[in-house]
Amino acid sequence: MTTMPRPEIRLLPGRHKRPLEGHPWIYSNEVELSAAAKALPRGTVARFVSHDSRPLGVGFFDPHSLIAGRLLERDADASIDTDWLSRRITYASVLRQRLFAGPCYRLIHAEADGLPGTVIDRFGDVVVAQINSAGMDRLSDALVEAIDAALAPSAIVIRNDSALRSVEGLSEGVRIAKGAIDGPVRFEENGVAFLAHVTEGQKTGWFFDQRDHRRAVAALSSGLSLLDVYTHTGGFGLQAAAAGATEVVLVDRSELALDLAKRAADLNGLGPRCRFVQAEAFRDLERRAGAGERFGIVVVDPPAFVKSKKDLATGLKGYRKLAEMAARLVAPGGFLFAASCSHNVDPPSFLAEVTRGIGRARRSGRILRQAGAAADHPVHPMLPESAYLKGVLLQLD
Repeated sequence: MTTMPRPEIRLLPGRHKRPLEGHPWIYSNEVELSAAAKALPRGTVARFVSHDSRPLGVGFFDPHSLIAGRLLERDADASIDTDWLSRRITYASVLRQRLFAGPCYRLIHAEADGLPGTVIDRFGDVVVAQINSAGMDRLSDALVEAIDAALAPSAIVIRNDSALRSVEGLSEGVRIAKGAIDGPVRFEENGVAFLAHVTEGQKTGWFFDQRDHRRAVAALSSGLSLLDVYTHTGGFGLQAAAAGATEVVLVDRSELALDLAKRAADLNGLGPRCRFVQAEAFRDLERRAGAGERFGIVVVDPPAFVKSKKDLATGLKGYRKLAEMAARLVAPGGFLFAASCSHNVDPPSFLAEVTRGIGRARRSGRILRQAGAAADHPVHPMLPESAYLKGVLLQLD
């Protein structure tokens, strides 16, 4: 990529132990921020060494971020180029092929797959990448070449429209780096066909992380009615309908998302058993409780209520209130599935708020399942906080 000598970033005395043991991050208070280091562009590929010059690895350096270093390789002199990226993508692809029957999954999950701040989702022959770190953004052209070399997809979309990019000083935008996208992309999950807008809407167009939870809920759905709140494009509701749910009500405030859910229902021949409601979740739940409605299963899978630590107290109250309102709609002996994708909320805190909410609804029950994201969203062993998704399935008396 460059023939110039690689800049060297030296850690302060005693601060080399975590990276030496495999932690992928180096914080700004752990490095010597010399004038030369401060002058480096954000995301520069640099050589990291201990205070006494022992090599720690190669990675991205950002003098303006709390996470000053993102390590890529223990070999401090390794080439970080298209071939290196292609090898990482191929390695991750081999794992997903072992985990899943079809090519629909999260292909790259940031640090856990060795590409910091980057996610890549695969919808069959269409690949969608979202880059949220300055270092990977500097390699974006090489990343496109590497994806093409490793997978040869018909289309590659770069969804750089996340608000997280502003934290790294990056601009937002969406571009089609290869091929053409002329409408929603069709793919399958758990045997049901869905449609995803890969150039607009939320994230990359789909949430593969809930795959296992959707399968678990669907397995309980035969002969029961189901309310799917925050349905997005129909993930939980349509899989339940395909598994034999008698009636499915899918609620979301997004007209764009609901339109895709309706079209997917028709693709699968499920339209007659599905009703689609455009509404704000809390108001819809309150209205249904007031009308005395009950469902065999209620699913509440909201967007993140806690986007930063300062939102924690308010967000926890939101999860508690949501669980209370949802529990009021569950028929006796029925099931409640609640989820949180807020990485600032740990699993015990989330479960505690769901439990309190159920209690406030004067319901009791039992936990059947607690789990995180599907296996295509692996967790780096040194970054347990990256296990953001929490789901709990309960039966209520």
